[in-house]
Amino acid sequence: MSGPAAVHGRGATANPSGRFEKLSLELDDVRSSEAVLSAEASAKAEDPGSTEFFRDTSKSILTTNDSPDVGMEVSVNPYRGCEHGCIYCYARPYHEYLGLSAGVDFESRIFVKESAPQLLRAELMKKSWTPKVVAFSGVTDCYQPIERKLKLTRGCLEVMAEFRNPVAIITKSHLVTRDIDVLRVLAEHHAVQVMLSVTTLDDDLANVMEPRAARPQRRLDAVRELSAAGIPVGVMVAPIIPGLTDHEVPAILKAAAAAGANTAGRTVVRLPYGVKNLFDQWLAAHRPDRREKVLNHLRDVRGGKLNESTFGTRMTGEGPIAESIHQMFTVHKRRLGLNRAEELSTAAFRRPPGAQMELF
Repeated sequence: MSGPAAVHGRGATANPSGRFEKLSLELDDVRSSEAVLSAEASAKAEDPGSTEFFRDTSKSILTTNDSPDVGMEVSVNPYRGCEHGCIYCYARPYHEYLGLSAGVDFESRIFVKESAPQLLRAELMKKSWTPKVVAFSGVTDCYQPIERKLKLTRGCLEVMAEFRNPVAIITKSHLVTRDIDVLRVLAEHHAVQVMLSVTTLDDDLANVMEPRAARPQRRLDAVRELSAAGIPVGVMVAPIIPGLTDHEVPAILKAAAAAGANTAGRTVVRLPYGVKNLFDQWLAAHRPDRREKVLNHLRDVRGGKLNESTFGTRMTGEGPIAESIHQMFTVHKRRLGLNRAEELSTAAFRRPPGAQMELF
């Protein structure tokens, strides 16, 4: 069968209607000013190669979750949507709550929380705040391309360093190395662990699967630079896609260990809601020869379906293929010594003197 046409520079090949059309919004009412987000950011909405940025006026910055699969209950996400465009991203459906598409819209219409550092400071100053690990990029990548200019993630990390509150970062971007100076402050108090997500070492595959993320070698370069700077850093082999990238697990772990990683984690791809169809269309466009094999393997690890949302198994899958992936990962992780994750501590947490007055 002939697949849908690829969209240059984008992961999704389509922009399907969302599930919540009644919640559609008028983008002209929220378009951010050029003075804030730069002349380069605004472009014609009908051009799939352009990206638009919009002001997100949320009054809170901390997101909580009760999933036993995640491991951290609080996260910071300065951006909604992600220009990296990873076709498998489980966060794509969140854009449908904004009246937008989980397809190209998710990659090209990014909402920016300009007050993220100030909101975070206010949260940590509250007497009700109990020091705990805060995840950066719990939903979308906190180091996506616009962060280079806006520096909202850096601002949030500076707040965390000031309060000495522990942070766990996951990203696909080499840009994290820009903030080594701040991360060193957190590292002094056993308050940071950085994880670089490496899905494949195949540049050609990464180019179409994660079109605007750093290439695999650049992510490994980031591991090397962070490790050399004394920052605890590991690799997330995530997501592992059965029938497409699972055979790369040993090579990714070996490359991570050589770069100085101290730990490694994994997840098996999950495709909630419309992401299933987007991923199927992507396979038809970019890997038509592997399409049936990948879909069949996914059904094998998801109880006959393309997605299974049950807590406890949604990140790992079940069945013979999932168990084989798990065993392969565990054996190589142990053999390579990738079991030295930083034990994050809240012992050094403090509310800086004078910080209360700065809130007013």
